[in-house]
Amino acid sequence: MSTDVSSNNAGAPAPGAGPASPGPTPAAPASAPAPAKMSRESVTIIVTLLVATFVVILNETIMNVALQRLMVDLGADAPTVQWLSTGFMLTMAVVIPTTGFILQRLSTRAVFLLAMGLFSGGTLLAAVAPGFEVLLLARIVQAGGTAIMLPLLMTTILTLVPLERRGAVMGNVSIAISVAPALGPTVSGLILQHFSWRFMFVFVLPIALAALAIGARYLTNIGETEKTRLDALSVVLTVPAFGGLVYGLSQIGGGDAGSRTPAVLALAAGVLALAAFVLRQLKLQKSDRPLLDLRAFTFRMFTVSVLLLVVAMVALFGAVILLPLYLQEIRGLKSLETGLVLLPGGLAMGLLGPFIGRVFDKIGPLPLTVTGSVMMVLSLWQFSMLDAASPVGWIIALHVTLSLGLALVFTPAFTTGLNPLPPHLYSHGSAIMSTLQQVAGAAGTALLVSIYAFVAAASGMVAGMHAAFLTAAVIALGAVVLSAMMRKTAGVAQPVAH
Repeated sequence: MSTDVSSNNAGAPAPGAGPASPGPTPAAPASAPAPAKMSRESVTIIVTLLVATFVVILNETIMNVALQRLMVDLGADAPTVQWLSTGFMLTMAVVIPTTGFILQRLSTRAVFLLAMGLFSGGTLLAAVAPGFEVLLLARIVQAGGTAIMLPLLMTTILTLVPLERRGAVMGNVSIAISVAPALGPTVSGLILQHFSWRFMFVFVLPIALAALAIGARYLTNIGETEKTRLDALSVVLTVPAFGGLVYGLSQIGGGDAGSRTPAVLALAAGVLALAAFVLRQLKLQKSDRPLLDLRAFTFRMFTVSVLLLVVAMVALFGAVILLPLYLQEIRGLKSLETGLVLLPGGLAMGLLGPFIGRVFDKIGPLPLTVTGSVMMVLSLWQFSMLDAASPVGWIIALHVTLSLGLALVFTPAFTTGLNPLPPHLYSHGSAIMSTLQQVAGAAGTALLVSIYAFVAAASGMVAGMHAAFLTAAVIALGAVVLSAMMRKTAGVAQPVAH
């Protein structure tokens, strides 16, 4: 991986020149000829954050298998219940842009306690929620904590891990962030087989509290805090920008022309607010006070990698919602059976991470991302041809293929995108990447579920699934094009000329 940027960036980042710099780091000097060893303290910090991240990501996917049960228990329809997932991702998309400011103003330990405190509080509220509205509020609180954890983990890795070791670390990280969502449906299926849906949160709560206690005891601070001002207008603009886009996408696929008018207006408002947000950041960059420093996009591989991740997330999150619906509503599988069908693919995706990281160090991103994106398109296309009689073994094989394709895309895209950035853009790059991932996931879920509901109402559930998965396959074609643009840069990464 050392060929991505010059060796001057391979060791410890210097104190950042920009507003979001994570500060000094105990990593080895850049001039060290061999990969620097991480201190025990650095390993402890990263492991603690990984455990916490595993818990919050497990929670993000634990709801997918439960949607059908929640529709019955809460008396809500499918478009309403899916907001328990879409609202979660949307909240993350709104909160994540502020994490650069949070990481700058608060110590590492304080940020961790804030994140896990919000997550634990939201989990407790969800466990005792009397109805849909309170449950949705609880999910939003949980999402606030999750949104802070993800950039904290990525920024800490960029700060503590020398460049030449990031491939291996990113590969190990992928075990946690891939196995957790793989276990989510299985865990929730097992719980729903014997208990109420509330026990999904009762199960997660003690794990979250344990992670919170471990972090409070062992986590130490990285870098130094800085006194900076939060731009309130930027924060306000994130709500209509991302909220309008996702709400519009979720509503525009169904109903008559009259009911679609508010959705069209929401989309228009979202586009305008997003444009205003971008202009505001460009203005604030002149005084080094942006909420999100968009100068990260001047690095070509960061831009290509972010676009690739966005396209992959649109297809992925729609499929994550659609496949359980297909297995339960069309195939008639129970919650536990659905979770077991989805387990092999998720485990394969996570366990392949370290191997992909090592291969990436040797051959670069291009062969991996092209192969992975083609596998993604083919598997989604085959999903669009499933019917009520399709063998379960074939469904498992397709899901494993999709998961392996995504593994080949995600690890190289993350590493290739973040490696060229200078230290003062670490937290901004992580926040931009995480924000757009969540918006893309929410938009993909809303869009594909709306297509499914619209077509299913007219032609039946099987036709609805065909249309939704075919749409995901078409979207995934964009990943093939972007994957072909991936390059392993040699020497110092240069910004795109303007």
